[in-house]
Amino acid sequence: MNKRIFLSAPHMGGNELNYIQEAFDANYIAPVGRNIDEFEKQIKEYTGAKYALAVSSGTAAIHLALRVLGIKDGDEVMASTFTFIGSVAPILYERCTPFFIDSDTASWNLDPNLLEEELSQRAATGKKQPKALIVTHLYGQCADIVRIQNICEHYGVHLIEDAAESLGATLNAQHTGTFGKLGIYSFNGNKIITTSGGGMLVSDDEALLSYARHLSTQARDDAPHYEHNEYGYNYRMSNITAGIGRGQMEVLSERIKRRREIFNLYQKELNIIEGLSFMPELPSSVGNRWLTTILLPVHLSPEKIRVTLEKENIESRPLWKPMHAQPLFRDAKGCINGTSDTFFKKGICLPSSSSMNNDDIQRILSLLKPLLNC
Repeated sequence: MNKRIFLSAPHMGGNELNYIQEAFDANYIAPVGRNIDEFEKQIKEYTGAKYALAVSSGTAAIHLALRVLGIKDGDEVMASTFTFIGSVAPILYERCTPFFIDSDTASWNLDPNLLEEELSQRAATGKKQPKALIVTHLYGQCADIVRIQNICEHYGVHLIEDAAESLGATLNAQHTGTFGKLGIYSFNGNKIITTSGGGMLVSDDEALLSYARHLSTQARDDAPHYEHNEYGYNYRMSNITAGIGRGQMEVLSERIKRRREIFNLYQKELNIIEGLSFMPELPSSVGNRWLTTILLPVHLSPEKIRVTLEKENIESRPLWKPMHAQPLFRDAKGCINGTSDTFFKKGICLPSSSSMNNDDIQRILSLLKPLLNC
């Protein structure tokens, strides 16, 4: 059987084991130690965020963001509908009400026009505004985040950036995750860099990050015994996995460069197909191209392509099924215009691992081209 080509495989840089060994040598195995401190420092220096907190997952980081902003018990939280469940599950953790906003065609991310129309209509009619908006930078590409930020500020809505997939992506040279009140990154096994599982919460607000740090360690108060005035979570990242993160940060720029090269190779070979399109990149933005994603011509089935590739031991995946279309959210309200439904029906994610070589890509293209009739 041909070797397996994964959609987005972990890709080690070389120094990860050295940092893990450092933690073993110091016997700092638990969620404390130099690796965590250094990993948080690397993220701050790279993104420009003033404060950073390493946690167990991107979802945990979003949950902490909601908690430190005081959002709970029936509060309404708006969110991108075209996203992964981890972006919005924390809304349910805090017993809040989700309200979904559809995508635009210029970025495939949250449509600022729909957002502004909804918030302005509420303001005009005296309807209560949402407490927060969670906007996702999908597949490593920037949302129209400056405009979204301005809209949220105008209407007094807290902005939380789900930059789980977009570490290294910028708009006007500013990193995703640093526009809102709080931002998050994910280091799950399939992300552009990984700690095997983990996340990061960032902010320029010292008080919010300090409170999040407190909550992430079971909300233990400063006392020689275990004293608790409120409940928290076991959300801190391990010093061992943070060592992996340190090594991964050293090669992040190389990983982004390679992902963008892979995107360009796909685009060069497939752009001639009538009706096929790639996820766009907004002007003045540079995405990390975590995954290369395409929309197929109307006569082609993403599932047929996925099954054909899988038979050859090549992993691909449909685009995200929108949250408003999920059974879990059947009763949720939102501003839905059908854009993300179309993306889901006609889109597919192509293998994009930075460890793939050009022969791997040619193998994929040799299967794709006959299916695409080119």
